Amino acid sequence: MYTIVTGAAGFIGSNVIQALNERSVTRIVAVDNLKRAEKFRNLVDCEIADYLDKEVFLAQLLAGRFDGAVDAVLHQGACSDTMETDGHYMMENNFRYSAALLDWCQARKVPFLYASSAATYGGGRRFVEERACEAPLNVYGYSKFLFDQIVRSRLPVASAQIAGFRYFNVYGPREAHKGRMASVAFHHYRQFRGEGRVRLFAGCDGYADGEQKRDFVYVGDVARVNLFFLDHPEKSGIFNVGTGRAQSFNELAAANVNACRALAGQPAEPLAALLAQGFIEYVPFPRELEGKYQSFTQADLTKLRAAGYEAPFSGVEEGVASYVRWRAARGEPG
Repeated sequence: MYTIVTGAAGFIGSNVIQALNERSVTRIVAVDNLKRAEKFRNLVDCEIADYLDKEVFLAQLLAGRFDGAVDAVLHQGACSDTMETDGHYMMENNFRYSAALLDWCQARKVPFLYASSAATYGGGRRFVEERACEAPLNVYGYSKFLFDQIVRSRLPVASAQIAGFRYFNVYGPREAHKGRMASVAFHHYRQFRGEGRVRLFAGCDGYADGEQKRDFVYVGDVARVNLFFLDHPEKSGIFNVGTGRAQSFNELAAANVNACRALAGQPAEPLAALLAQGFIEYVPFPRELEGKYQSFTQADLTKLRAAGYEAPFSGVEEGVASYVRWRAARGEPG
């Protein structure tokens, strides 16, 4: 029997595979699109049974190749570029492809775990898994929102587990291939190691400079949530996956700078001292992001905790320090 992981060479998918490998699970079919070939690096230290291009995989799946041979599908694959303007591509890639996998899994009673997104909430201030809280600001968020609506309609009559995860601002190892769409933590590290400073947006939406807040969640915690639901196929639903705590970009930047300083044996400094020394500076808020930017996110974890997931989530101080050490150990200076 195989475990299918889509988006396998991507950020979250490769971390899920690594977590499965740590359990000695290696009969994994890795599904992705390697037109951006550099993503292969995320799989070099992973053990898999096979790799298939995402279109080849879907064709073989629908042709019956995997009938009776799949334990679960962990669908992490998607276009996650929030600035993508090709709505046709976004909907085919994120919505139609996901719907085809869901139909296959339901017809064969195979657990289906998939990546949704906190982008479904848009610019709201309540982050609860309810229709009234959802108002996506871009076509990426809409593609995730629409698939969630399909899932909601299926849940009452589902033949097998369907679990969707609304990821908040995920950061951590194996995201370098994402380029400009990599996490803020990734860019902070590159800026500080390369230029000796971190740049943040000036204030917007009523927030002071650098005080916009997001729910930053470490990718290792995201992988653990996936494995928890894999262990509990009786649990279905759509769940927020974040820390439940909003932290400012100032806090994130300070954590990054101090983690880098620790590599050099230097002591941590408070935000005020880092600002005074020029390690953190503010740049004007981009006009192209006006009306499309989430200045505040904070996952409501009520449903996740009610489902029985009790493990703690790392704050940025712990998570960023771990991430910085991981990158430095691999010789990523900037």
